[in-house]
Amino acid sequence: MVSTDYIVNAIKGKKIVILGFGKEGISTYRFIRKYFPDMPLTVADGNPNLKTDEFQDKKLKFVKGPGYDQDLNKYDLIFKTPGISFNNVNYWIDTERITSQTNLFLEAYHKQVVGITGTKGKSTTSSLIYHILKSAGKDTVLAGNIGVPLFDIIEQMTEKTIVVAELSAHQLEFIKRSPDYAVLLNIYQEHLDHFNSFNNYQIAKLNITRFQDDRQYLVYNGDDEHIPALIKSYNLNRDRCIFGTQPHDGPYASCHDNQIVFAISGHVEDEYDLTYYRNLPGSHNYYNIMAAMAICRKLGLNHSQILEGLSSFKGLPNRIEYVGRYNDITFYNDSISTIPEAAIAAVKALRKVETLIIGGYDRGIEYGQLIEFLKENPVDNIAFTGPAGERILNEWQALGYPLPDNYIIESDFRKIVDFAFEKTNPNKIVLLSPAAASYDQFKNFEERGRIFKQYIEEKSKTLA
Repeated sequence: MVSTDYIVNAIKGKKIVILGFGKEGISTYRFIRKYFPDMPLTVADGNPNLKTDEFQDKKLKFVKGPGYDQDLNKYDLIFKTPGISFNNVNYWIDTERITSQTNLFLEAYHKQVVGITGTKGKSTTSSLIYHILKSAGKDTVLAGNIGVPLFDIIEQMTEKTIVVAELSAHQLEFIKRSPDYAVLLNIYQEHLDHFNSFNNYQIAKLNITRFQDDRQYLVYNGDDEHIPALIKSYNLNRDRCIFGTQPHDGPYASCHDNQIVFAISGHVEDEYDLTYYRNLPGSHNYYNIMAAMAICRKLGLNHSQILEGLSSFKGLPNRIEYVGRYNDITFYNDSISTIPEAAIAAVKALRKVETLIIGGYDRGIEYGQLIEFLKENPVDNIAFTGPAGERILNEWQALGYPLPDNYIIESDFRKIVDFAFEKTNPNKIVLLSPAAASYDQFKNFEERGRIFKQYIEEKSKTLA
């Protein structure tokens, strides 16, 4: 097991509040209690009904409900969990007091961490890197935003363990150290309700590399609309690999058709033919694959090890996930799609989409490009769901564009599935790719995908 001295010393003697008490908050509490069983602790959470009965701890104080986030400057350390926003705080918070599992973990173990971020693709890319490394016999663990708190893996680690960490903008927002190996996949408008501006969101994402030094390694998307300019504006000179569709000075990876090439200033070093690798459909996944390959090459894997790992990798649930074929109709679940770019990529990847389900919780992001795409690439049947779906339809009508042949405005997913079965022709595709968050009626995108699949199976049985 690796030493926890750095983290323990950072906590020792401090007056601490754990802000947010979900999975990561509970993990932080348990870590602190392991090393400081008698330290007074405060947990602050906005949920007035937070269940606390299992925590019989005389040194633990709970602050719940409205006002939970007041007077935070009285603490030496504010352990912020990712979902907590300071938008409603009406006073200045000393940011030097703010820390997190991500921040302390990176301070202690950055040399062993591959950090992956991006608006879309980070779970797939993180899982792919982990799978390829594991398949090649590397000592590696997968953690972070993918569902495993970073403190929970420390006991599994040795000094040789490679930690593949999916990192969200929320986790990166207040860090002071970047991982030694950083991947920046893309930046699109998302989480504007948390960050207040797109600029703030971009800066949070850039923290994946902002605190690296020149010897550390950065892999980034050279085709992205925002990333190259951000890298240049912050003068981030790194050992790097740029991936995309175009060649670059220095090391880069480029894709064309089913071919991926790694080169340095035009001199080809390696080529990968992915013609028969079908586990990750869609051209957008070539970006994820290039990023994963770049990291694995940097960590010493050879050509055959990378292809062997890629060939045995299965895609993740809720990401253009094949649900099944019912009544000669094929269903796909892309519930992870919470922005327009993701829905566009899914429709492009599947090609035969005849029925599309879009909408959900409205976070105020722009949908003009999705409407323009669907105007140029018509889908015959569309179910608009939730406040976001209604806004998309209203903006569509305001533009005066022809509406789909069949459409409904509906939040009941059972009725949406009925609509899909009724309107979709044999040998065509029904796609749930909402381009919106799920919080209008689901606790997360996983629940939305699970309900969608459940209703498809139930409907198919009535038609059998």
